[in-house]
Amino acid sequence: MGFFDRLANGKPLSNNPGGDKPAIGGGVMPQLAEARTMLEAKDLSGAMTIYQQVLAAAGARPDVLVAISGDLGVHGHVKELIELVAPHYDAQRHGPATGLNLLQAFLVTRNIESAQHLLDILFSLQRPELEDRLFGFSNALADLMAGSEQAGSAAESGAAPEVVQISLASISKPIWFYGLEAIALQILPRKEGELRRVAFAQCALPGIKNAEQLANQPEESMGRLTRGLPLWLAETFAFGTGYEPIAAIGTSSQKKYAVFNAEWTAENIRQLIESTKEGIDYVITGALKNRNDDFELIMRIWEVKKFRELKQFSTRWTPATADEALRTFHEQLRLYMEWTPLPAGNGLAYAAPSAPHAYVQALGASLTLFLGEKGVLAPEQINPVAADFLPAAQDVRGQLTLLTALQRLQAQGGAVDEAALAHSRTWLATDEAKEAGVDGIVL
Repeated sequence: MGFFDRLANGKPLSNNPGGDKPAIGGGVMPQLAEARTMLEAKDLSGAMTIYQQVLAAAGARPDVLVAISGDLGVHGHVKELIELVAPHYDAQRHGPATGLNLLQAFLVTRNIESAQHLLDILFSLQRPELEDRLFGFSNALADLMAGSEQAGSAAESGAAPEVVQISLASISKPIWFYGLEAIALQILPRKEGELRRVAFAQCALPGIKNAEQLANQPEESMGRLTRGLPLWLAETFAFGTGYEPIAAIGTSSQKKYAVFNAEWTAENIRQLIESTKEGIDYVITGALKNRNDDFELIMRIWEVKKFRELKQFSTRWTPATADEALRTFHEQLRLYMEWTPLPAGNGLAYAAPSAPHAYVQALGASLTLFLGEKGVLAPEQINPVAADFLPAAQDVRGQLTLLTALQRLQAQGGAVDEAALAHSRTWLATDEAKEAGVDGIVL
């Protein structure tokens, strides 16, 4: 039997899988490629015509359902995704990939009943590798259900519920660069030719049960990791050939950080793509988990044009092994993406940090100071202090991160840690600082 005999609006759905015969007018894949081109050209009706033909002939094929649901989802057509794909989907026959796309669509459209039913079906598949993602969706659904209850209570009392909007801040330069614009030509690399655009997304915390509580409080170590990791990777690719990177960080209309308690969905990726004028070739998403100081990081590389997952990387660490695990992970990602350093003399020479974990934490703290300065975060959300940056100040980039943090802390008029000031002033007198062009800065 098919996936649904009804949608959340109560309308019946037919189930016409159509068999495995080839689609009209040639093979299935060329037709799907043509439909994808139409979506990119914003010709939704043309794409829908092709999808209907393909589904009538090959709607039982798992690869067809995955392709259609993925393409419609990444272009933001979630209503059409549901209408086309749900009547054909059978979890046992088609597997979980299409089901996850459908589940995301139900959550985006706030179809609580349909999302709950589909989540039950996906859990019943008993796929251990999906468990964390499904619990993340379960928490997202619980938040949605709680929000509906609050909205109903507000409606009864006559009060309008507050709508929290999530925006994505795109950081296109190394976070330590902001404040050093006067020496941009000396610090930043110059790139020519055709560049591949890659976006590193804020890491999710799948399965976390207190996402709203975390978003309401000032940042802590896990939050800094979720934001510092994409900042680190984007900075790395800024100093490599052939790439133009950005880091995408979620913030809310309440002037707080966004906390993602499920891995990035097609809707999140679509929002990211639409927020950039130049377009994006690859999106790299991440999921971070911590169980009793046993950390696990999973990153997925997505090719935007075909909206497919190219590769998945994972690593684990404890506090004692964090630096080595992150260093190895960093090397593996660079190797897969064919990263090569820029020639000498083109901006700062790239070198991986000697203390990666401390550096990632410092980047996350630096972002908070930067967004606070810009008014994106409320003052009560900003808690970094100078001492947070000292452990990373072991090489030039760590020193620059400390330097610009001290500048911002001084601009706020608060007390600045004397040990951090002394450390930075000593470094500013070195040849390394002179080579970086910052030796003239006075703290």
